[in-house]
Amino acid sequence: MWKKTVAAMLLLGLLTACNGASDLDDPAVPLGDFKLGHNIVVTPKTQKVPLGRELDKALMERMLKEAVDERFARYEGTGLYHFGISIESYFLAPPGVPVVAAPKSAMIIRLSVWDDAKNKKLTEKAHQLTVIESLDQGPLVGSGYTKSAEEQFKNLSQNAVKQIETYLVRRNEEEGWFGSAPVATATEEEPAAVEG
Repeated sequence: MWKKTVAAMLLLGLLTACNGASDLDDPAVPLGDFKLGHNIVVTPKTQKVPLGRELDKALMERMLKEAVDERFARYEGTGLYHFGISIESYFLAPPGVPVVAAPKSAMIIRLSVWDDAKNKKLTEKAHQLTVIESLDQGPLVGSGYTKSAEEQFKNLSQNAVKQIETYLVRRNEEEGWFGSAPVATATEEEPAAVEG
């Protein structure tokens, strides 16, 4: 099981990623009536990928919760929604890895979202997200050379909650999760009007 996780994380390490906190000074992306209620992060099933650095689970929970609060406290809608986040696995790149094979830190989380007013879980199944670190130290230099384990996990946390925000915006547009009407899509039965 963990071998597949290692392969997936190391493969994703070849991709580039923007820093998840780089837009926090910008206006928040519209998200209907969203306001964050409970922000729960758990680690009972968390697995550390072999060869990576280790980080205390309680610290990981706190850092990811802080990143969630940092991003979603900007939303002041009239509806109350709750998050349940499980950290499934993580890999924090170790120091001392040759530059030609510098791995990138990564983690896998599962997200559940609840609508407080409807007393309903919006995610029928927890939504899984695979997160990689930002390549702010360059694509060839592993963050194990330049960052502590805490700094690596903070970066992962910020990237994770940015992905969560993107996911919620998409669900709101497609399914009206947060009080917005779903975006209508043209179909063959409903051809677009032609101006004449």
